[in-house]
Amino acid sequence: MTAETPPTPRIDTSKPHPARVYDYLLGGKDNYPVDEEVGEQLPPQARDAARQNREFMHRAVAWLAGTGVDQFLDIGTGIPTAPNLHQIVQGIRPESRVVYTDNDPIVLRHAEALLVSSPEGMTDYVQGDVRAPREILDHARKLLDFDRPIALSLIALMHFLPGEQEPYDIVSTLVGALPSGSYLVLSHASSDIFPELSAQVTVEYAKGGIELGFRSRDGVGRFFEGLELVEPGLVTATEWFRGTVAPRAEDGGIYAVVARKP
Repeated sequence: MTAETPPTPRIDTSKPHPARVYDYLLGGKDNYPVDEEVGEQLPPQARDAARQNREFMHRAVAWLAGTGVDQFLDIGTGIPTAPNLHQIVQGIRPESRVVYTDNDPIVLRHAEALLVSSPEGMTDYVQGDVRAPREILDHARKLLDFDRPIALSLIALMHFLPGEQEPYDIVSTLVGALPSGSYLVLSHASSDIFPELSAQVTVEYAKGGIELGFRSRDGVGRFFEGLELVEPGLVTATEWFRGTVAPRAEDGGIYAVVARKP
């Protein structure tokens, strides 16, 4: 096991951070009053969305590991919440190698929890920002074999990048570096399933200084140009499952997709 050890960045407790708000919505304790304040102002459906999103991740990576994928690059990892991605995939394929990335210093503080790998596999954590994709890729190349398929995980991340931050170019850069047979696992808050609710969430996050870029179904679909969607395709998080028991039927405002690079 290895870990990137840059100088520990200072945790700014005066401003909310998406990873800590998400932790609060999941019932975690690694957040601050500023994050709780944002979370408390969000509609109750936000907690459901956070849970649905996490459950989608569990099903998607378990399916991928079951098909033979044993390399994972998870960007926007968030604060550790068991079971974490490596615990799921290494439970199926113990030799799996997992590289985690996030830009919140509090996640760095919890990196040891993410680095508890199976003896046969490997986990690593790097402090990085998806807006610098080439830096993340440079680190990942030291740990993952880019001659074999890799699953790139972008869970509930890209809707924190509005259009001017070039989210499509970022994803294109990341996917473009992956070998044939790799996968993109992505979940993304919708702007068109429950538009009034989406507008309310956007306003509350903006009060905390967090700009959102919720997207329509077509907007989310643009992330997958040139890729092959895995059945059931572009659906909500509550509708995506493969090889597992179907999730309980409930409304959801998060799009979820797994796609393969030809």
